Amino acid sequence: MDKMSADLTFGSVPPFYREVYEILCPNQEQVDEDLLVNLLLKSSLPRATITQIWDAVDNKTGFVNRNGLYKALALTALAQNGKTIHDKLLESYAGQELPKPSLGDLGDLRSTSVKLRREKNPNILGYNYRELCDLDAIKVELMPEKKGIILKHVEYEVTSRNYKTTVLRRYNDFFAFQEMLMLRFPYRLVPRLPPKKMMGANREFIEQRRKSLRRFCNLVARHPKMYDDKLVKFFLTFSGSDMTNKIKEVFRGIPDEFMTSNLASKAKELVPMDTQQQIQNSKEHMRMLYNGVSKMKEISEKLVMRATGYACDMLQFGQELSSFSNDATSVSAWATGRSETWHHLKKGFKHLSVEYAALGDKAAQEAGDTDSEVVEKLCLFQDLLLAYKDLNDRHEKGVLNDHQRAIAKMGSYKKKRMSATVNTAPEAGTVEQLEQKILEQEGQIANMENRNYFSLHCLQMETQLIHANLEILYDVLGEMAVIQAKSHSEIGKVWSEIKPIVDNLHGRDSSRPNSPTRTSPIGSPMTSSGGGLPM
Repeated sequence: MDKMSADLTFGSVPPFYREVYEILCPNQEQVDEDLLVNLLLKSSLPRATITQIWDAVDNKTGFVNRNGLYKALALTALAQNGKTIHDKLLESYAGQELPKPSLGDLGDLRSTSVKLRREKNPNILGYNYRELCDLDAIKVELMPEKKGIILKHVEYEVTSRNYKTTVLRRYNDFFAFQEMLMLRFPYRLVPRLPPKKMMGANREFIEQRRKSLRRFCNLVARHPKMYDDKLVKFFLTFSGSDMTNKIKEVFRGIPDEFMTSNLASKAKELVPMDTQQQIQNSKEHMRMLYNGVSKMKEISEKLVMRATGYACDMLQFGQELSSFSNDATSVSAWATGRSETWHHLKKGFKHLSVEYAALGDKAAQEAGDTDSEVVEKLCLFQDLLLAYKDLNDRHEKGVLNDHQRAIAKMGSYKKKRMSATVNTAPEAGTVEQLEQKILEQEGQIANMENRNYFSLHCLQMETQLIHANLEILYDVLGEMAVIQAKSHSEIGKVWSEIKPIVDNLHGRDSSRPNSPTRTSPIGSPMTSSGGGLPM
């Protein structure tokens, strides 16, 4: 059979073809051979037929262009209808819409496409902020206080959207989980835990710790390399007792990521020549980000405090007005003379107290929204930046130092061997023992070199993870604008409703301005028509 042209020159393209192309190539690139084969396998056609379709569009580069994909889809549809693949098959569709193949649910094709693109580009993270958030969402709620045999303890209800589970955890469980994460993922961003306060933990401390534990869980559950690991799944799903000891028992001796990653053996190839300089640049950038985000968080916390204070002030102001309206003290004409001011004020105070309570509610809502949508998101990003600092410290003080010490030890062995060799009467077996130690040390150094390269590769990926999470600042700025605009609008509306109530307290027409009466120099009221004295 003559090879078909790679260009699609017959028939019009249905929308389904474009949908498939956007799934396989969201960045408008060429279609990878492996992806196209995965797509064709969804057709349930015989292997021989799939091979014929591939041969019809293959240009021997490992990729096909958009027209090649469309042609493969058309040939697949025709083969599903019993047609034999040949070079003239599509000519009969001149001027007509090409047939739509049956490929089942395209959802798994989308995930396969994303996964394959990430595997093909190990130096590109391949996740944006929304995709990271889609991995999981963790809720951590405080359970009613329980009493232990000696001390009271706090339990948390941890809910995972991904695993559809809810489990109970104590602080020590989180601590054991973090310890195991450090062993399993020493080259990744493992967030810090909030401090443990043994005695005298007040309600505010417990609430702040709950929020911090929630952030910890979400950062772990949204990490591309951790979210589906057995260790993370166990923590989020195990419902048995004594979690602290159980997780250590089950995962005792667990190999770290380097031992299980298929990238470990080729890590050196993944590390660019200028990596050390790039790391230094990134550390400076992250330091700048951390300082800025910390200040933004402090300012946002002040916004919450001010809104909370305003809410309390308005509520208290309204309560005083309510107290005035409920005053039962006897006030007679002896005290008031002919003034009815107190009578009018009491009638209006009750209505005004409701409006001032509404002001308090609006301000309290602003404080709550700012805390959850602005402060907490800034805290989350701040926690991530702290984890990045910790990771750099571990790399410099751990893998890098171990590698340098191993090289120094190797140098020491070689000096001893040289001394033993030139010695006229070396002890029996000394040179051979040193030779063996040198061989063992060479193996350790080679392993440490691979670990060092793997650690550097992970540092690059974790730096990209920080940049992917930078999108959280879009959310912060957007939420702040919405919250402030809504709060100011609603509070302004309440004040506008308060004004006519105040104007009506004294029974005057609120449509006329209540300006003070001006008087002449000798104390008589001035006429409205001019400045002269009345005749």
